[in-house]
Amino acid sequence: MTDLADRRWRLVVDEARDGATQMALEEVAARTALAEDLRTVRVYSWEPSTLSLGYRQEADTVDWEYCEREGIDVTRRQTGGGGIYHDRYADISYTIVAPADEVPGDLMECYALFCEPILEAFERLGVDADFAANAQAAIYEPSCYLRDIHPAHDVVAPASADGDPEPKKISGNAQYRQRDVVIQHGSLSYDLEPERHVGVFDADLKPETFIDRVTSIREQAGVGRGEAVSTIGGALGDWCEADEDTWREGELEAAADLAATKYGSDDWIHDRDVREQEQSRP
Repeated sequence: MTDLADRRWRLVVDEARDGATQMALEEVAARTALAEDLRTVRVYSWEPSTLSLGYRQEADTVDWEYCEREGIDVTRRQTGGGGIYHDRYADISYTIVAPADEVPGDLMECYALFCEPILEAFERLGVDADFAANAQAAIYEPSCYLRDIHPAHDVVAPASADGDPEPKKISGNAQYRQRDVVIQHGSLSYDLEPERHVGVFDADLKPETFIDRVTSIREQAGVGRGEAVSTIGGALGDWCEADEDTWREGELEAAADLAATKYGSDDWIHDRDVREQEQSRP
């Protein structure tokens, strides 16, 4: 494996964008990594607030009327797992994109490597967080934050908690591979919006259920959102010695096209049809 700092990396502290565009930008960044030998780390937000479905999640688990009434967008991720409500204020997300031959081929080793800057960010923020020491059973499978807590990629706080109550989830992370590129993205809970987190699902879930399972940066450390975003971006940039940069105009144009034809399309959001068609092409 190549030392990350020996390669060209850029840090994008991105503006808030709609969910379809945010997912499209990851795919565009994968193309750039291979075509231009330029890897990407970024920190970003969602506008409007968005529910991102896991790749194989059934669309009938969504309360579509609630989402429409509350102005919540819906898209579908390339990664598996349950849906995540990305609140415009309460969620902070990140992405890491690098060629597959430069990172560990073992999934767990790659998770450990790519989560290094996330754990570093929590430490800088004064949050006692780490990978979950023990698994916790699922409460509601269609929700990422209420699924079983997995020690390989779920981060909990406080990490030093012992016994009852158990540590609470503060970040979820997932990976996928596309065009020989590894893409990891994740959600960090800056604050809690429990009513909306459970409201987006067509299920009888109480906000208290979410509060009992999930914690936040604000709850653990009391820092402002701007400071949290800056700290996460700084940890990502330092991890790979990235230069702060922006998206190129061509990348934004390509992402807009992908958002319209794939990540924002009903076929993709409801049935995953777009990607399945793409995979069948010669």
